[in-house]
Amino acid sequence: MSLCFLQFSQEGEVKKLFVGNLPYAANETDVQNFFTENGVTVDSVTVMRDRFTGQARGFGFVEINDDAAAQRAVEACHGKDLLGRTLVVNEARPMAPREGGGGRPPRQ
Repeated sequence: MSLCFLQFSQEGEVKKLFVGNLPYAANETDVQNFFTENGVTVDSVTVMRDRFTGQARGFGFVEINDDAAAQRAVEACHGKDLLGRTLVVNEARPMAPREGGGGRPPRQ
């Protein structure tokens, strides 16, 4: 299950929504149109794709340059249907740091 998140930050900064449970067929235009139809203007949309196949991974990010519009997006879009899938919209969290490596211990 994927989630959609909203990141609240300092005034003047862009708010970033993590849009989850996206249909794999959805592209950036579909997501932008979805938010527009729900009364929210977004500044940018990115659908995350597999780096090898280029297929959508079922989640993406939407940036909104207005606190009130970002909150409206959460309220208006949570639980709504996009191409047969119910989207989830919640507050964003920063990406957790990841360790590289493939499971091998560090060299000595």
